[in-house]
Amino acid sequence: MLQIPHFINGQRTAGAAQRHAAVFNPALGRSQAQVVLAEAQDVEAAVAAAHAAFPAWAALSPLKRSRILFRFKSMLEERQRELAAVISSEHGKVESDAQGEVQRGLEVVEFACGIPQLLKGEYTEQVATGVDAWTMRQPLGVVAGITPFNFPAMVPMWMFPVALACGNTFILKPSERDPSASLLIAEWLKEAGLPDGVFNVLQGDKLAVDGLLTHPDVAAVSFVGSTPIARYIYETGAAHGKRVQALGGAKNHMVVLPDADLDMTIEALMGAAYGSAGERCMAISVAVAVGEVADTLVARLAERTRQLRINIGTDPKAEMGPLVTRQHLDKVSGYIAQGVAEGAALVVDGRGLVVPGCEEGFFIGGTLFDHVTPAMTIYQEEIFGPVLAVVRVDSLDATVRLINQHAYGNGTAIFTRDGGAAREFAHRIQVGMVGINVPIPVPMAFHSFGGWKASLFGDHHMHGPEGVRFYTRMKAITSRWPAGRAHVAEFAMPTLG
Repeated sequence: MLQIPHFINGQRTAGAAQRHAAVFNPALGRSQAQVVLAEAQDVEAAVAAAHAAFPAWAALSPLKRSRILFRFKSMLEERQRELAAVISSEHGKVESDAQGEVQRGLEVVEFACGIPQLLKGEYTEQVATGVDAWTMRQPLGVVAGITPFNFPAMVPMWMFPVALACGNTFILKPSERDPSASLLIAEWLKEAGLPDGVFNVLQGDKLAVDGLLTHPDVAAVSFVGSTPIARYIYETGAAHGKRVQALGGAKNHMVVLPDADLDMTIEALMGAAYGSAGERCMAISVAVAVGEVADTLVARLAERTRQLRINIGTDPKAEMGPLVTRQHLDKVSGYIAQGVAEGAALVVDGRGLVVPGCEEGFFIGGTLFDHVTPAMTIYQEEIFGPVLAVVRVDSLDATVRLINQHAYGNGTAIFTRDGGAAREFAHRIQVGMVGINVPIPVPMAFHSFGGWKASLFGDHHMHGPEGVRFYTRMKAITSRWPAGRAHVAEFAMPTLG
């Protein structure tokens, strides 16, 4: 069976190779490869390679670093379908969705190519007589990214292009469920001219994660995943003196006001709730129906949900593929059963779906609940599957209170024709990313991505200007040159002016 290795110091390597994990084709429900799981010596090898490569890479001019990323960007554009096919085969998402994932990652590469401009400091001449001051941003050293299964290319590309452009060396610990995309990325970066050791891939599980979090030569860690793990990543990394950004879970609400364009709203909700089988941290999992729009909204959603085309990812007409593992399928099915037990109205039940030719695949259909209340588990917890809950409220004020009281604050959206209502909602809502007639408000690469409350641990959002700040530290210089005049010691607090 195919073995998926690490990529350390410019080479594929099995390392210690004492443990392995199965990598499945979710559509067929069978194992297609084995990925090696790192041992302690593999963590040491990856960190040592990155640590040794750092001085020369950091000393390279930002312009030369950006030129390597430009070449990598061109490769991504030419090979987008190749990378998407690998993602689809291991994750299960339809190939059009996988291509969209690669495109959103590529946009961060484009942003990072502008690093000569982004790293420019500030300069003030004559802050005092004969004294000048300026700032510079310098790299941290070895940094690590721990990424989730749902975006095996995009989320790593939210991290490493900015980190590399800023002069750091990088260790990627991808999900062991779909690890092959990381190897393609590593090999293409090398082909683009990246020196050995600057970008490394460490396959593995918790042992690898803990090794990176506690290693004294790792300066910073970026993470995207569930909230309990994000909290653990943040607390463990911070306790070991590291800079940490850890993006956690979500329960994203989409508010539908009575004046919303329902044709646009229904299609937006369908894509946001069921795209990628709901395995997105920005998926809409709660529709908040305000006032008299609720009955019509639920009826039309039910009709459209029953029409979802669910199939293997290579089907060009497929709108949704399988879930990533059998265990996750069982977990999502359990949430549906719990919703029924707690009294929610199950309008469309996606359980029991069988796709011809893929009878062993991890498929589940789109599921729709109505009359969901805040006390229910399916409202409180992130399901990470194609399950949409409709909550009915009577006013915009009640909607704002509902969302603000939730533990998560990742993303939200409002659909309306009323500019005043939209403006009030955007101002009052306690959520990190807000869409107005935009269902999944993921910021473009030159802005930054991140939530509030239990959706983010750490001080910096991801990519964009926040990413540059996270992967660098600022140094301030104050300079005065001798001018031939006498100087005497000053024992009071120094002042300038």
